[in-house]
Amino acid sequence: GTLISPGKLFYVDAFNVYLILLNALVGMTTAIFSRPYMAHEVEIGRVDDARMRLYHAMYQGFLLTMLVALSTNNLGVLWVAVEGATLATVLLVSLYRTPQSIEAGWKYFILCGVGIAQALFGTVLIYFAAEHIMPGSDEALLWSVLRDHASQMEPRVLTLAFVFLLVGYGTKVGLVPLHNWLPDAHSEGPTPLSAILSGLLLNIALYAVVRFKMLVDPALGNHLAGRMMMGFGMLSFTVAGLLLHRQRDVKRLFSYSSIEHMGIMTFAFGIGGPLATFGALLHMIVHSLTKSAIFVTVGHVAHISGTQAIDKIRGLIHTQPVVGWCFLIGTVAIAGFPPFGIFTSEFLLFTATMKSFPWLVIPLLSGLVIAMAGLFRHMQRMVYGEPPAGQVAVVANMWPVILHLLLVLWLGIAIPGVLVDWLNQATIMVVGEGVL
Repeated sequence: GTLISPGKLFYVDAFNVYLILLNALVGMTTAIFSRPYMAHEVEIGRVDDARMRLYHAMYQGFLLTMLVALSTNNLGVLWVAVEGATLATVLLVSLYRTPQSIEAGWKYFILCGVGIAQALFGTVLIYFAAEHIMPGSDEALLWSVLRDHASQMEPRVLTLAFVFLLVGYGTKVGLVPLHNWLPDAHSEGPTPLSAILSGLLLNIALYAVVRFKMLVDPALGNHLAGRMMMGFGMLSFTVAGLLLHRQRDVKRLFSYSSIEHMGIMTFAFGIGGPLATFGALLHMIVHSLTKSAIFVTVGHVAHISGTQAIDKIRGLIHTQPVVGWCFLIGTVAIAGFPPFGIFTSEFLLFTATMKSFPWLVIPLLSGLVIAMAGLFRHMQRMVYGEPPAGQVAVVANMWPVILHLLLVLWLGIAIPGVLVDWLNQATIMVVGEGVL
């Protein structure tokens, strides 16, 4: 069922409720890691007390805007919330005030600012189309109302609107060629930011795209929106897989992995149909849990080795076994190996692709194999190489990482019935039919 607040400002349904819970979980576990991590940054002089207060304020502000974006019924408020997250993230990316972090912050602000402006124009076009069938209504931006009138709206206006919305929110998703901000933001900002960027923000931007696709599809009566998403998705995971091989910074390495996986999800939502959509919804969960766990581990890796340079990180499993093993297991999970949940969601996507677009299976498989090779090429040296002089163990709270990896393992072996029901209801909302 659905819940609508008095005044119809907030709206909770099967599609957003599980993402709200996921946001709360990842935000909480990352905050647990964040406290000792940022205390260490203060200790070594990278952050002073004033910037520490700014960090915690912006972290909480970021989580608030994400929850508002997920739960709002108003498409204008959705845009405002995503823009609020942009402003909070800019301050977090540039927290260290180094030339590189300031440049990354400006790049993020400019690229995402251009993107979010296009998303605003797309939202205005949606309002314009709604006004023609509901003149004078103050509900022309409410999702719950637009959903019931979507088939009556002007198809040409909605087509143009979706182009702007896909490009605009797609910039926040990190889709190629709109992805350039993402690796810099990950590598220059504090590690907890990387965990919530890949684990939360990218999901919310994709959620916005899918919400608008649900409005556009009934009016267009064709698969244009889906084909556009498939094109952006395939381009993203192919290019990201190739660029993984060229990375020299461990946080940039996994930021390109995030681009790859967001491309996979976008491709799956573009295919449509119950199986691909169910797989994409599951992939949003398992990627968020796995990637946030990896970035938390990478934060400890950077403290152990004193650097983010891949060539200077060696022998983690010898220096600090629990960190090394978590790094290894997280990489295996994100690469899509069984029995982890990412294997399950990707298997569902392969099955759906084979059924609907069999000629795309080989490009899809090739992209995933290329990305997997790039990850393992770097990982095996960082985990098993000879530890360099000066690489020492540190105090590391790995419980958030272990919790996330256990959840991803659980979702790969046996998905709980309540989650299957949630995802099936969400699938019905998105494409009109479920897998059960």
